[in-house]
Amino acid sequence: MRFLFASLLFCIFAGTCYSKVIETYPAPDSGLRLTPKVANTPRINGADVFAVKEGAEFVFRVPVSGERPLQFKVSGLPTGVKCDPKKGILSGKIKRKGEFIINISVKNSKGTASKKIKIRCGGSLLATPPMGWNSWYSYSEAVSQEGIEKMLKNMDESGLADHGWSYVNIDDCWQGVRGGKYNAIQPNVRFPNMKKLCDYAHSLGLKVGIYSTPWMGTYAGFIGGSAPNEKGDYSEKYIPVEKRGQETQFFGTYPGTLRAGMGKVGSVWMFDRDAKQFSDWGIDYIKVDWQPNDEANTKRMFEDLSQAKRAIVLSLSNAAPYGNMDGLVKYANVTRTTGDIHDSWGSIKNIGFSQERWQKYLKVGHYPDPDMLQVGKIGQAGRRNTTFRPTRLTPDEQFTQVSLWALLSAPFLMSCDMGDLDDFTKGLLMNDEVIAIQQDSAAFPATRIYDGEGFHVWKKELANGDLAIGFFNLNDTKAILKITDEKLNVGKRKNFRDVWRQKDAGTLGKLISIELNPHGATLFRCKK
Repeated sequence: MRFLFASLLFCIFAGTCYSKVIETYPAPDSGLRLTPKVANTPRINGADVFAVKEGAEFVFRVPVSGERPLQFKVSGLPTGVKCDPKKGILSGKIKRKGEFIINISVKNSKGTASKKIKIRCGGSLLATPPMGWNSWYSYSEAVSQEGIEKMLKNMDESGLADHGWSYVNIDDCWQGVRGGKYNAIQPNVRFPNMKKLCDYAHSLGLKVGIYSTPWMGTYAGFIGGSAPNEKGDYSEKYIPVEKRGQETQFFGTYPGTLRAGMGKVGSVWMFDRDAKQFSDWGIDYIKVDWQPNDEANTKRMFEDLSQAKRAIVLSLSNAAPYGNMDGLVKYANVTRTTGDIHDSWGSIKNIGFSQERWQKYLKVGHYPDPDMLQVGKIGQAGRRNTTFRPTRLTPDEQFTQVSLWALLSAPFLMSCDMGDLDDFTKGLLMNDEVIAIQQDSAAFPATRIYDGEGFHVWKKELANGDLAIGFFNLNDTKAILKITDEKLNVGKRKNFRDVWRQKDAGTLGKLISIELNPHGATLFRCKK
């Protein structure tokens, strides 16, 4: 009896009675899916806040996992917004600025779930970092309406949308010639009906992105958002048809645009006309790609998009000059911090672990972007891909990239074949506890608190006061990282939860010891 009483007192003062002190936390067997299988009971996933534009039509799909069919009920919806009770898709428009708390409940034959979500109307268009897919490392120059519709269908049916993935973005190579009522860029023959494509996406509760540039030509050789004359006639710089990879690839493949002198802003600005066309189609996101990213052109595009009827997220690419960031963050929602990433350990390591200085520019509504997740089956950038190959990253390197990107609050933009996801890749992309770190509504910066002997430790405070801590092994061999609680500086937060395995790991002692696979990572949530 005295032993039981003493044990109870220990639990009270220690703050837990279910955890053991961590000694050496083991590395997983390489290649295993760590994320538990998705339960049949309903669960409402994703961020607890999303943003809309005042007076603009929007769609938002409540991300819910669990056995279908599902039945949704939502209370507290602002005037002008409705919810589809079977799909859980919110749609409509909100005519006044403000924050609106809605109560969502969902049920299926296995149980019920509920959650409060905040709708923020007015201000930034991104309350949390975007999650979606981009065509560049997938179809690349073979992008088409048929392919994008397939990926929308795959995002819907694969379960990805149930965990918050929502954007399907068309990269370069969609462009035809100028025309229409705005003399805006019209799509080429592979995109016969952009509005129909966007309508299809919105019917699924998903969103569509597109690509352009303030230059006269894009990197892949198509026309851009400015022109050499008022007519939007670029023909003096066209290369012969027989030398083009595609009919409307007027300047040839990279670096054709630069050779033709079209890699610069033309004398006539036409992005404002394009913005109206994008809005009429129903576009939700635009990636604009040029060098160097500068404040003046970014402001001009921001103002053009602000005049559009639809909310269109502004994402800058590529490799923004660090010295220009103070100006860029005033207007852009997303800013690329690097050139193109590749599916090699050197690329992931060099880009990912050099991001700390960019974190000073992380804030709600603006997210530095170290480029796309190199996971799953992908294609070769700049080619007309019809088949895909597995990423060259090892499973541990993929855990490292996703873990680090989550800590950085970086956009989760993948480019893999969503119709052919193996079990491991599904685990990478559908782990709600990892996604919760990336989607944390506070968007506090991550800091590197240890860098030595080939190890990194990164830490991030979360909105509820928890800490996210990532341990990374940059060495080529399995190794054990030992670090003191003083160095981690977690305060009273002693309970560690392994978010990849979604299980409690133990409590922190004076010295924590983590075994890590080569190029591997472990990601914890340190709870109050």
